[in-house]
Amino acid sequence: MRHIALVGASGFIGTRLIDLIGKENCYNIDKNPSEKYNDITTIQDIREKHLNFVFTNSTDTVVLLAAEHRDDVSPISLYYDVNVSGTRHVLDAMDQNGIHNIIFISSVAVYGLNKKNPDEQFPPDPFSHYGKSKWQAEKVLREWQQKDSKTKSLTIIRSTVAFGESNQGNVHNLLRQIASGKFLMIGRGQNRKSMAYVGNVAAFIKFCLETKTNGLRILNYTDQPDLTMNELVLQAEESLNRKLPSLRLPYWMGLTGGLCFDLLNRITGKKFPITSVRIRKFCATTQFDASLAHSSGFVPPYTLAEGLDRTLKSEFGEKIR
Repeated sequence: MRHIALVGASGFIGTRLIDLIGKENCYNIDKNPSEKYNDITTIQDIREKHLNFVFTNSTDTVVLLAAEHRDDVSPISLYYDVNVSGTRHVLDAMDQNGIHNIIFISSVAVYGLNKKNPDEQFPPDPFSHYGKSKWQAEKVLREWQQKDSKTKSLTIIRSTVAFGESNQGNVHNLLRQIASGKFLMIGRGQNRKSMAYVGNVAAFIKFCLETKTNGLRILNYTDQPDLTMNELVLQAEESLNRKLPSLRLPYWMGLTGGLCFDLLNRITGKKFPITSVRIRKFCATTQFDASLAHSSGFVPPYTLAEGLDRTLKSEFGEKIR
């Protein structure tokens, strides 16, 4: 691998990716400092148009991880300013520096909710502004690649929700509720969830760097097997060696509660951990076909059960009793 520019690698996945590829082979451009790799980090916001000076002459490939991804972002325009306009700015800077290869970390959110195991050919139908902005960014990237398809290389990785140690995202919050004993199942718990351990996501990005080819490549990434919510709770019980509550609410009741918190948010301006969007996501089946990625020669370094076990024990094994 030649020198790689990582854009947005100060966070969760990016830090693990630098661990794998080695900081001597890359550098980071991010609006936030990196707790672990600040010595190779340049502070810059991709919403700014002029990114020319940050790419070095030896840069061969850009990995674009930067994204506005939380489901409670305000104002909504931030999704599009970062995920779409920011992508354009990165591509403009690449063109100015003669860089022809990019790996874009997209999301299975482009498919929408409750779709039947969509593969890479499935028509996008994003449900959220995050998914809509990621799909728009993908179209910008594809237009860029098609203008010079003989020399430009574009890999789009549509990752499912990632989890792991030191992450504070939605899966972390869910696992924290389960581990705390305050978890309340909404619905029957039979809906299945595609998930991905951060160690495997970072390893798959590295694999794509090592197997880069000219042209367009789109790959879903999830770890297997897809667990039901009931199975996820059982995994938590096993990892934490404790029996967890089995209380349940009907879906309609949970959604009504989420809508009430939405109303409180509008009235008070305060953000709450429960929203109608999160209830819908929790109760939705979100399964995705990643057979193309898993038949490419990539071997995940961890099983899904190992990833969950490592995360639960690291984050909650001794902290919540």
